[in-house]
Amino acid sequence: MTEPIMGFPATSQDNYQLNVINIIRQAAKSFGGQEIVSNTPGGMFRYTYADAYGRIQRLGNALNSIGAEIGDRIGVLDWNTHRHFEMYYGIPGIGAVLLLLNIRLSPVDLAYVVNHAEAKYIVVDETLLPIAEAIASSLKTVKGFIILTDKDLSEIQTSLSPIYSYEELLSEAEPEYRWPVLDETSAYGACYTTGTTGRPKGVYYSHRNIYLHAMALAANAQMSFEDCFYQLVPMFHAMGWGAPHGAIVVGAKYLLPGMYNIFDLGSLAEPLVNEGVTVTAGAPALLMPMLEHIRKLDEKPDLSGARFLCGASDPSLAMMKGYADLTGAEIIHAYGATETTPLVCANRLMPWMKNKLSDEEKWDLKRKQGIPVIGLDVKIVDGFGAPLPHDGQSAGEILLRGPWITGSYYNAPGSESSFTEDGYWRTGDAGTIDEMGYLKITDRVKDVIKSGGEWISSVDMENEIMGHPAVLEAAVAGVEHPKWEERPVALVVPREEHQGKIERDDIVGHLAGKFAKWQLPEAVIFVDQIPKTSVGKFDKKVIREEYRDIYMK
Repeated sequence: MTEPIMGFPATSQDNYQLNVINIIRQAAKSFGGQEIVSNTPGGMFRYTYADAYGRIQRLGNALNSIGAEIGDRIGVLDWNTHRHFEMYYGIPGIGAVLLLLNIRLSPVDLAYVVNHAEAKYIVVDETLLPIAEAIASSLKTVKGFIILTDKDLSEIQTSLSPIYSYEELLSEAEPEYRWPVLDETSAYGACYTTGTTGRPKGVYYSHRNIYLHAMALAANAQMSFEDCFYQLVPMFHAMGWGAPHGAIVVGAKYLLPGMYNIFDLGSLAEPLVNEGVTVTAGAPALLMPMLEHIRKLDEKPDLSGARFLCGASDPSLAMMKGYADLTGAEIIHAYGATETTPLVCANRLMPWMKNKLSDEEKWDLKRKQGIPVIGLDVKIVDGFGAPLPHDGQSAGEILLRGPWITGSYYNAPGSESSFTEDGYWRTGDAGTIDEMGYLKITDRVKDVIKSGGEWISSVDMENEIMGHPAVLEAAVAGVEHPKWEERPVALVVPREEHQGKIERDDIVGHLAGKFAKWQLPEAVIFVDQIPKTSVGKFDKKVIREEYRDIYMK
């Protein structure tokens, strides 16, 4: 990367460090009465920014009392709760590193993450004790476990040792804490990639990274203190997509669903209306089932003006239109990754386009990932690294550089090829940028279907299939073919009322309007569910393996 050149000296306080603890400390002063609401087994727990900051200060003292120090990595196994929120500030506030542990990882991968990070303590919710117990004997550096529970420790049955009670530690701690002033380039927290191609890799975010990303997220989600943000994204995934900081920067009401799963969508959907949700974020794997739940309600919720950021995989046009028609909520297509904190793009219709585009053109535009947010350097390149034109047609690998993009993986020899010599991260995504600056992902580079010397976009085919009124979900992957190198296989989940009533010809006929005859899949398989990764993306690796011989017979 080019070394910066010093210009005329400024008089700004450039040595004022962007420590993340300042976000909640200052928000507690400016928005002290704003609510934080957490769904607990005992009902909705409510407290204010000022209350939360009081507990966060006690947490700082509590952690120091058991030996936590600057630079220590402290793992967290928890749901989306108010205690988890407190740790988002308290752990990095003392200078330690918040190590977010994906509860959906296999025990082998989870133990690898804890050992690779050399975690000193693990904080674990009582309901997740079996996960911690399954890996405890493999852990090399952990000195103790802090249990998140309202019970007395004597009532907790666990093989973990030694153990501490989070609530007891806080109750015994001093109420005020003097936060250290950290170099803003110190690690704030860490997330590990899900390891679909080898071991998970560590992304360590700096305080500066998190602070700047919080302001970018708040600006691009157009949030203010009049909003209510619903934290549907798991807080262990890519820093909860930045919302635990972005919402607090502007003083928004902050709503946490606690422990949830997609089989209890009633309790998950109720707060949308009861708590006045105006902004949320999530993957289609969660938002689509929620929409299906809403379809079945006699009285549909009025969510006019609400913005739902959607990422991880493409939201289908049917889902975007469904939310708009049934609830008035807008699905905002967004793009990012663990390595990008994650915000890279957000899709909003520019005011000067509104009178120029037809309704169909507007919907087609919303299918793209959107405009790269200010502050990031985004480009697409061909196989030789040469930049491609922004014509909406030339597809190449997407490269990213910026203040909240990772510059390396932690202690991961061999991963250097993921970065260019001039500092760009290679995303592994193929895409185009059009004349208006909108980025569109055409596929993962490894998932592009190579058939007869031509490319087929699995993403475009999935989205088109999900536009069929009888289809709930669809995934497309390329598998080996004896003549054409690869051919697409489509897995289709029909809507409940169409089970057994939809056939291959219906899907192929629907695709024929947008795809050439040679691109159409011979194999269309109807399934009850589609394999997904631990963060809700279609698991193409599993699909390719399961159906690898379908064209070889």
